[in-house]
Amino acid sequence: MSSVVLFDTMATDNGFNIGVATLNQPQVLNGFSYEMATLLQQQMTQWEQDQSVVAVILTGAGDKAFCAGGDLHALYKSMLENKEGNAWDNHHAREFFEHEYRLDYHIHTYTKPVICYGDGIVMGGGMGLMIGASHRVVTETTRMAMPEISIGLFPDVGGSWILNRLPGKTGKFLAATGAQIGGLDAMFLGLGDYLIDRANWETILTALKKANWSAPQHRQHNDEVIAAVLSSYPAQSVSGAGPVETHYAQINALSRHTDIVQQYQVYAELANHSDEWLVRAAKTMLKGAPLSFALAMDLLEKTKHASLADVFRLEYNAAVHSAKLGQFQEGIRALLIDKDKNPQWSPTSVAEVTRDQIEYFYEDPMPANQPHPLADLV
Repeated sequence: MSSVVLFDTMATDNGFNIGVATLNQPQVLNGFSYEMATLLQQQMTQWEQDQSVVAVILTGAGDKAFCAGGDLHALYKSMLENKEGNAWDNHHAREFFEHEYRLDYHIHTYTKPVICYGDGIVMGGGMGLMIGASHRVVTETTRMAMPEISIGLFPDVGGSWILNRLPGKTGKFLAATGAQIGGLDAMFLGLGDYLIDRANWETILTALKKANWSAPQHRQHNDEVIAAVLSSYPAQSVSGAGPVETHYAQINALSRHTDIVQQYQVYAELANHSDEWLVRAAKTMLKGAPLSFALAMDLLEKTKHASLADVFRLEYNAAVHSAKLGQFQEGIRALLIDKDKNPQWSPTSVAEVTRDQIEYFYEDPMPANQPHPLADLV
C-alpha cells in the first residue's frame, strides 16, 4: 500500500538535493489528512536540518488537484462518535487541526525555500499548505478558493491572516462567497508568485537540477536561483485579467460595510448581476451557513492586526468548537455523506446570529489547567 505522501530527493548538478513531497491521494483530490500532516511535518523537519537539502517542492499526484481540502469524512466520523458533546472530547478533530496548523505555520517560517506547485484545485487545506510557501506557482488550470461557508466552517489554515492581506477588500469578498479564482487572479491578489503553463513544469524541474545552488545558509542566493528559473517560463496559455481584477472597484465598494447583516444583503444582491462569476459567488454564499458567514466576517475584523501565530491559535479554537456545534457536521453530511446538497442550517439567517454565538468560537476549548496546543508558536 503506497504512502499518502511520497518523498523523494532530486539531485542537483552541483552536489545538493531538493526535497520533493507529493500528496498521494489523487482519487480524493489529495484531500489533506491527519496522516499527511504528520508525515509532512516529520520529513520537512528532517530536510530543514539536512545541509545537503537546499529547497523543498510541494506538489500533488494526479492531474486534477494539488489539494482540494481536508479529509472531511474522517472529521465527520469523529463528530458522530463524540457523544459527550464537549468540543475537547473530539480527539481526532483537536489533533487534526493542531497538526495541520502547526505544519502550515512551519511552512510560513521554514528556513529554506519552499516551492509549492499549485496546479489544478487548491482549496481549503490546500490553501493552507500553499500560502506560506516562499515560491508559489500557479498554472492555467489552477482553481483556488476558500469555500468553507459551504460546509459550515470558516476560512481557516491561516485564512484569516492571508485574506486580510489581499488588495483592498477582496479577502472579505472571497471569505464570504467562497468564489473560485484562476491563475491570473492568483497573481493579481498575490496568492501566486509565478504563472506558468502546466506543460512546462517538467522542464522547470530539469532547470532547477541544473541551477547553480549554494549551501543552505546562503538562503538569499538560493531564493534568487529559484526566481530566475521560474521567471524564465511565463505562461503563454492565459493572459488578460481575471474576474477579481475585472470587478476590483465594485468588490471594494460593496465590501465596505461593518454591519454583518447589511454586508450579507449587499453581496446577496449580486445574484441578480449580469456577470456569471459574481452570480455564482453570491449564490454560493446564499446556500452557505449563515453562522459561517458571520464568523468569517468577524474573524477578519478581529485578526486584522494579529500576528500569524495568534491567528492560528484563534482559528484553532474556532475549528475545534466548529466540530462540536453541528453546522460543520451538517455541511459535510449534505455535501459528502447523503449528498442531498440541502443542509439545514441553524441559525437560518445572518440576522438570527447572536454575539454570544460568535464569541463562543473564540473561547479556549481545552481544560483550564492545560496550555493552548499551539502556545509555542511565536
